[in-house]
Amino acid sequence: MQTLKLIQPDDWHIHLRDGDKLERTVFDAQKQFGRAIVMPNLKPPVTTVTDALAYRQRIVQALPEDSLFQPLMTLYLTEQTSVSDVSESVNSEYVHAFKLYPAGATTHSAAGVHDLKNCYDVFAQMEKQKLPLLIHGEVTTDTVDIFDREAVFIDKILEPLTQDFPELKIVLEHVSTAIAVDYILSKPNNIAATITAHHLLLNRNDLLVAGIKPHYYCLPILKKASDQHALLKAATS
Repeated sequence: MQTLKLIQPDDWHIHLRDGDKLERTVFDAQKQFGRAIVMPNLKPPVTTVTDALAYRQRIVQALPEDSLFQPLMTLYLTEQTSVSDVSESVNSEYVHAFKLYPAGATTHSAAGVHDLKNCYDVFAQMEKQKLPLLIHGEVTTDTVDIFDREAVFIDKILEPLTQDFPELKIVLEHVSTAIAVDYILSKPNNIAATITAHHLLLNRNDLLVAGIKPHYYCLPILKKASDQHALLKAATS
């Protein structure tokens, strides 16, 4: 082999933030990626198509003039999201998915969902319209160990959701465990996942051994070396 050609990648989970940070995050993203799925957990969150279009315009204005970068917008799912919001999203050129944050699970998730049953009409419409649901897959119960929150979410929340909506397109975001990898590989093609570079490069020894490294802390928290190896195997399979 004489030549190795790498096509420009896409980023399927990016936080561009807003305000003063936007110019830098957008510049860095467009240098590497052709497209990116833009997370909606701003403050206040991006909950409507109107919000998403306004946010997209701010992103576009931060791009260099010659950039071809495409921001793919998402909406923040709340218990007030309606079936009409789904229809409006499907008809929008720029909105590509809804993002589910369990309330309290991560940064700016206070407006997230407390009980998935309150969103079942929305899920039914998303299933019908083939609009993807992107999920931060962790439970937030204080009694569940932080290292087990992804596994418990899959067992107690995600699996029942897939049974109730078997054709709903779901992406389990930033999986961090071997349990999640095995689960995704066991499911049909409408169930997928993303993996972060953070979880591929590091495990909880890197976070905790010989003193806590706070810059390695994120949610989902880093897991065991065996989980890291499962993620690497899946990413390179």
